[in-house]
Amino acid sequence: MDAGYIPAFAALAGSAIGALASFASTWITQHAQQKAAQRVQDRARREALYGEFIREASRLFGDAFRNDLDDPAKLVNLYAIVNTIRLFGDPWTLEEAERVMHRIGETYFSPNTDLAAFADIRHAGTLDPLCAFSQACRTELAIARR
Repeated sequence: MDAGYIPAFAALAGSAIGALASFASTWITQHAQQKAAQRVQDRARREALYGEFIREASRLFGDAFRNDLDDPAKLVNLYAIVNTIRLFGDPWTLEEAERVMHRIGETYFSPNTDLAAFADIRHAGTLDPLCAFSQACRTELAIARR
């Protein structure tokens, strides 16, 4: 083999290795960026879902305090949201959402409560069925932030 080929092969090999390293570096960077963007989208979806659940559950809990369940269709939207949480949420968050839904059902079937009970601070625990759910969401979203 001619001695002139060795530097040419070395230059070609160096170029190939440099191109391969550049390709690998770009692929790893894009893959990491894609995963980060996916985590942000997932977290935003969960935040919106949990916010929707809190709004709907609050509305129904307030309604249950003053009214009987005359139309079970009132609960359909909440039931749909809980099932969506079942798809995307952590088991602990789902468990708390199911507790809230159960609590709303209990409230609908219990005797109507006077609105003055809202002013009585001693009953604050019974008037905030969403507290444990909110804490579960906060924990889940803090973990998703990492």
